[in-house]
Amino acid sequence: RELSLFRSRHMAVDDTNPLARKLNKVLDTSLDSNKEMLEALKTLSSFFAKNTLRNRRSLRSDVEKRSLVICEQFANCFAEVKQELDYLKNDVVAMNKCCMSMTARLKAAKEHTVDLLVQTTKLQAESQQMEMQTEVVDAFLNQFQLKPNELVSLRESEIGHSHKDFFSSLLRVKQIHLDCRVLLRNNQQRAGLEIMESMALHQEAAYERLYRWTQHICHSLTADSPHVAPALCQAMKAFRERPVLLKCSLDELATARRTAVVRMFIDALTRGGPTGTPRPIEVHSHDPLRYIGDMLAWLHQTIASERELLQSILSHDLEDDLSVKALLCHITEGVCRPFKVRVEQVIVSEQAVATLYKLANLLHFYWNMIRGMLGEEGAALPLTVEELQQVGMKLFFNSLSCYASALLDTIELPPADLSPASSTVIALSLLKEIFQSHDGSVVPIDKKKENFTRIVSTVIDPLVQASTMAAAGLPAADMAVYMVNCIYDMQNTLALYEFTDHRLEMLTAQSEVHLDTLVHEQVSYILSKSGLGIAHMVIQEKRHSGVPLSHAEGMDGESLRGAMVKFDSFLSVPDSLMLPQYRYLLSTRLRDRAYKQAMKMVCGTYKDIFDAVHDPCNLYNDPEWVVQKTPDQVMVLLL
Repeated sequence: RELSLFRSRHMAVDDTNPLARKLNKVLDTSLDSNKEMLEALKTLSSFFAKNTLRNRRSLRSDVEKRSLVICEQFANCFAEVKQELDYLKNDVVAMNKCCMSMTARLKAAKEHTVDLLVQTTKLQAESQQMEMQTEVVDAFLNQFQLKPNELVSLRESEIGHSHKDFFSSLLRVKQIHLDCRVLLRNNQQRAGLEIMESMALHQEAAYERLYRWTQHICHSLTADSPHVAPALCQAMKAFRERPVLLKCSLDELATARRTAVVRMFIDALTRGGPTGTPRPIEVHSHDPLRYIGDMLAWLHQTIASERELLQSILSHDLEDDLSVKALLCHITEGVCRPFKVRVEQVIVSEQAVATLYKLANLLHFYWNMIRGMLGEEGAALPLTVEELQQVGMKLFFNSLSCYASALLDTIELPPADLSPASSTVIALSLLKEIFQSHDGSVVPIDKKKENFTRIVSTVIDPLVQASTMAAAGLPAADMAVYMVNCIYDMQNTLALYEFTDHRLEMLTAQSEVHLDTLVHEQVSYILSKSGLGIAHMVIQEKRHSGVPLSHAEGMDGESLRGAMVKFDSFLSVPDSLMLPQYRYLLSTRLRDRAYKQAMKMVCGTYKDIFDAVHDPCNLYNDPEWVVQKTPDQVMVLLL
């Protein structure tokens, strides 16, 4: 505020006055923005405790004195620095002299050793080249030569105990032989050919040792459950590149196993298991089904065991599967003859028809399984089983035909109750037993249908013929009931099985014929007992003669009325005139149906008589008195 007032008072002062300009410059200075000025003023304010005139006048001298003291202090400090720098300079000069001396000495030494350096550099370059060549040679030898331990493994070591080293060395020989092709494609044909020749010799010698060892091992595999050495599996894998050696080894293995399987089969038949369990198969020779079934089951189990053994020796690709099946055919060929002899003895000596059929089905079942396991069209064992199955089926049909012929040779009279004869019941029981085993057989549908039809024809046709011959001497009603009962039993037996629809239709047609005979006998009996039979015959005879029925003999109103009285007594108790043979029908359904058909025919006859009596042309005076009931009323009473 004081500065502003001072500035305003001296505004009129001439600007040309230097002092005035300096004052204006000082006054125009902004202390707020000039931090250095503020710091300087703060420092000056610390010089004096009081702002007196004397202090202000001596300010300049005090500032200069303080500046002089500071400069002296600064000079003293730099004097020490200068002294240290002088020491440093002396050291640097000494070091420079030393370096100059060393440089001169090095220069002199270089001039004297330049030839040695050139030679050393050359030797170093040659050393590096030799090291590179050494590495190349080592790499070449490692890739194209066998190591000493590998040579020992191929030539001297025992394959069984050190098979890993042997097969790794053999694989190494193979790889070297393949790698030599690279040399042949370059400029190293001679080295490549020599190495290939050397590796070929090593390889052939190794394969020869391996083949001899494999032959020995395969020849010893005759135990029931032989242990397969891992080396044998690797040997078979290695022989893939030598098909001849592989075939010979597999043939030796198959021959050994064939001998073992034949021996095991004979032991299973005669000695049983190692500890007596299971018991010998021939212990059950009195039971044909179990005897043959045990032999077939043993063969099936043995084939599965041998296949697992061969698969463990060989791998599981397609070619090995074919090889396994071919080997199995050769292995199982030895048991064909002893198996065939025993089965033929059982089949030929067996008399039971059903047992023969069960044996044939059993053989067919195992034939399917064994054929699927062996898979060869010309395999001996499946052909043997198939041949035995055909023999069994042939003997079965021969026995069945003989049994059917025996039915015709010995005709059994019908029982008093007109039920099927015991021979018929036995034949149907036999047929049922055959059908039950037939349902469980694994046979194609077409073949099963053919066998089924043939069996049915072989038994049913002679059975129907024998029943007809047995009933030939019976009265018509008895014969009809007996035949219906026999056919009914046949239908019940056949209805439980498939492929019998056609035969059931034929039997149904025959049953209908005999049932119609029974119905006509029943109608004739009712008409004769009720007195309507004669009247119905006269009506049929005089229908188109033009003569009134009332004039015919026995057809007058009184006679007809007497017949109607008898008929009315029948209507009150319809069952009184039922044929006794009806009670012998085994089927309630057929009995009711036949009775209803007979009653319908009686109603039809009564309607004919009713219509004839009420016909004006027949000249009956009082038709309602002669025939008092209408046909509908009679139908209600009878049905």
